[in-house]
Amino acid sequence: MVPIINQIYAKFLEKRINSAKTKIEFYDNYLPIKLQTLEDRYNRKVEIIKLKHKQKLLSLEIPAGVNSEYLKENYETELANLKDKFYWKERIIKASAQRKGEDGKEQIQELEKEKSIKANDIKNKYYPKPTSEAIKNYETNQPILNETLETKINKLQTSYQTKVDRFTNKSNKAVKRYQVININLSAKLHEITKDKIAKYSLEENVVLSLKSLSMHFGGLKAVDDLSFDVKEGEIFGLIGPNGAGKTTVFNCITRFYKPTLGDIYFKNIYGDVVYLNDKLVHNIIKEGIVRTFQNVEMVWELNVIDNLLVAAHTIYRSGFFGHLFNSRLLRQEEKVMRRKAMKILGDLGISSYQYAYPYGLPYGILKKIELARTLMANPKLIILDEPAAGLNDLETADLAKVIKKIRNEYNATIFLVEHDMGLVMEICDTVCAISFGKKLAIGSPKEIQNSKIVQEAYLGGE
Repeated sequence: MVPIINQIYAKFLEKRINSAKTKIEFYDNYLPIKLQTLEDRYNRKVEIIKLKHKQKLLSLEIPAGVNSEYLKENYETELANLKDKFYWKERIIKASAQRKGEDGKEQIQELEKEKSIKANDIKNKYYPKPTSEAIKNYETNQPILNETLETKINKLQTSYQTKVDRFTNKSNKAVKRYQVININLSAKLHEITKDKIAKYSLEENVVLSLKSLSMHFGGLKAVDDLSFDVKEGEIFGLIGPNGAGKTTVFNCITRFYKPTLGDIYFKNIYGDVVYLNDKLVHNIIKEGIVRTFQNVEMVWELNVIDNLLVAAHTIYRSGFFGHLFNSRLLRQEEKVMRRKAMKILGDLGISSYQYAYPYGLPYGILKKIELARTLMANPKLIILDEPAAGLNDLETADLAKVIKKIRNEYNATIFLVEHDMGLVMEICDTVCAISFGKKLAIGSPKEIQNSKIVQEAYLGGE
């Protein structure tokens, strides 16, 4: 009875720990967004105050004959609008005269006179003859207005800085609080599961380990006693002929299939070693494993950025009722996720497609969108099933750069299956060759190329 209670308590602690870590990540990501919002709001208010100040000064400058830059700008704008208005009037007169077979010269001359009168009115409006009283009024009130402007901006700056400090302190306190909660809960979890942790230990630089993995479909052995380790931060390639069991290995790791025999261990996004055989398929992504499939799958009715936002559903803190009533927390999280999605699209060079719909987009762009979508879930391991399938040589070369960039900039380990040997040999750090579910060889791309076993079984040796 006690082990069952401990197991239930351990799962409860894991959920609490994951929740605390998610909240820490949320506050870290939301803080710069909130500060940017406050800064934008402050800048808009400053611009409004300055504009009102200029307009008040303008009412003093015009009678006093002071030719300021703002006065000149207003005059030229109004004059340009007048010229534009009369240009279209002239076009209408000429078109009408042409239809009637007339020259329309008289009407155009009258139009020019009217234009000249109105232009002169505008000039008199902005450049009237100054009076001594108006000059004195300007000299008296101009310093007062400037002083008032400075006072208002200083007051606004103080208010802005107070809000920044208050929100920053609030965010930092929340992060520290959840860090303490995380440490305390982790200690309790470690105490309960210390024997289990020892059993699931991995080497320091290993992120994924397969131990004697086998997958049988009746009498067919799709995967047969396969073992290998994927190191953290590397690009690991799994190659083999059609039917070798490559996709079956992926399906076992992501729990689409339940392995017949063997063990799968993974060091998740929190640095804990988990036994994937015990995990449910819908919880694999929460551990930090994401994958793509051979065929591109999009929500075709949504635009590109919304396709990315859909992929972030596992890291939202707001629940059912938060989404139902559009809570404040949900709105904050959506700002964080949208900013994250735009950054990812920019990093992958497809930000220009953010509001486009997937229908009709080039296949190479769709592949990049699929890769961008995997990054929304904060992956530790990205599994790519034939990412270069259907791409031409230029698109494949571009894909190779994108995969390397994801590995380097997002600290993700890449595990891929691919038939394009040029791509595999160019980007992979380690390659594992299998045939009929059994491992043939594992090593660097050069070692695999020179392996006689691989040449005979897969590449067609002499």
